[in-house]
Amino acid sequence: MVSTKRKLIAMLNPKSPVSEQYRTIRTNIQFSAVDREIRSLMVTSSGPGEGKSTTAANIAIVFAQQGKSVLLVDADMRKPTVHYTFSMNNAYGLTNVLTRQMRINEAAKVSNLEGLDVLTSGPIPPNPAELLSSNAMKQFFEEAGVQYDLVIFDTPPILAVTDAQVLANQCDGTILVVSSGKADVENVKKTKELLEAANAKTLGVVLNNKKMANNDYYYYYGV
Repeated sequence: MVSTKRKLIAMLNPKSPVSEQYRTIRTNIQFSAVDREIRSLMVTSSGPGEGKSTTAANIAIVFAQQGKSVLLVDADMRKPTVHYTFSMNNAYGLTNVLTRQMRINEAAKVSNLEGLDVLTSGPIPPNPAELLSSNAMKQFFEEAGVQYDLVIFDTPPILAVTDAQVLANQCDGTILVVSSGKADVENVKKTKELLEAANAKTLGVVLNNKKMANNDYYYYYGV
């Protein structure tokens, strides 16, 4: 199991080479938004275990470190992990907001980093895809857009379920995380096709777990 320190490396070890790579990802996201401001970002992968949740968390951290007000949302309502990463209670969260039991400001949890709030998934619902495509989700985007500079969604893998495809065309940008040496090339191609079919605004790809000569693991961003 990956330690919390490694998962939240941009917060706990901001001077590390990996943290610098996350800041490079942040810069490239900002460069990709020359003509339009990125206010909502979806992070996904083709399959499980490729590091999308770790990537989403650290991207959220480096944007908050830049002075942005950021909301990290665990939109993986089937196998949520963000509450583990941040050592938070998951008794309530996104599910409660989308079923109109709570407002965003009631359900979002304050992290240990100024400017970063976390909305965990909440109770696992029987119908995640329906919730993500509901009118309540549209209202969520409107309300979160007023309260935060940037909303980052950690979503399920594209090939596993339809949830991420449902959310893709609602976000201003999508980042695809690919694990070096683990991701299947054909699956990555199929993921790209599904994102295109969903009218996702794919900004680029993060190559995760690429081992370098000095034995550090880097995260690369590329279009």
